[in-house]
Amino acid sequence: MSLAPVLLFTYNRPSHTRQTLEALMNNKLCSETELYIFSDGYKNNSDKNDVKEVRRIIHSIDGFKKICIIENGNNIGLAKNIIQGVTRIINEHGKVIVLEDDLITAPHFLTFMNEALDRFEDEDRIGHIQGFIFPIEELPESFLIKWTGSWGWATWKRAWKLFNPDGKELLNEIKRRKLSKQFDFNGKYPFTRMLKRQVNGENDSWAIRWNATLFLNDIFSLNAGRSLVRNIGFDGSGIHSGSDDIYSTDLYKGKLNINIPEISENKKARRAIMKYYGQTNSFRAKLKRRINRFLRSR
Repeated sequence: MSLAPVLLFTYNRPSHTRQTLEALMNNKLCSETELYIFSDGYKNNSDKNDVKEVRRIIHSIDGFKKICIIENGNNIGLAKNIIQGVTRIINEHGKVIVLEDDLITAPHFLTFMNEALDRFEDEDRIGHIQGFIFPIEELPESFLIKWTGSWGWATWKRAWKLFNPDGKELLNEIKRRKLSKQFDFNGKYPFTRMLKRQVNGENDSWAIRWNATLFLNDIFSLNAGRSLVRNIGFDGSGIHSGSDDIYSTDLYKGKLNINIPEISENKKARRAIMKYYGQTNSFRAKLKRRINRFLRSR
């Protein structure tokens, strides 16, 4: 089994970056893995020192088979950094594992990703591998679903070449085929609205465009049924994340089974995620979280 390179995208959060790297270095395959770090530049003097500290940290690490650091001279933003970085390295290696600077990985994260990349390399109906999953108990150890997450993922060159960065084209196709309800998990999560906001310049999400691309191409994601990733970015420190604990998960420390009985969507898993979205994104749930955040801030 040839191991995929890991791509880590960083910006201006030294503490998060350090924790992400420490967890990654505790992975079983760390010493055999090539690491590419894409460090985005600072915007102005307000974030200059933090970016410099991140770069000091990433230049001080070792423990990987190879470390390559790419430093942007100015700030290009997360979406452009990821799209350019993934395209560059996947064209060289044929497959990649992708992390951002606020993701803590379990010790078998790289094992799960590489075994799945190897096993399903020639399966065109699978285009994405996902290491994070919500705290849902009734899921199998791994499953297929038409949905992609962006917290600890992997893909192949054959799938990435399908990526359509044109959000307007994707949105129009979803509308034309009347797929919004399905794309939005029966209306439980506003993915279509997120895509509209990307088109309108209200967000710069690469992930919603990747999600829509694979969805429209009827391509599955192989998802871990026990979370191998924990996002520590929901502390108000991130550009694209607020302060919330609904995505908090315990890391699964064991090794997951990736035997899939057939190449089709796991309907039970889809219903479970739909139910979770319904519980966490309802008006009542959002209002309760706002009240709790207000009370904690007093």
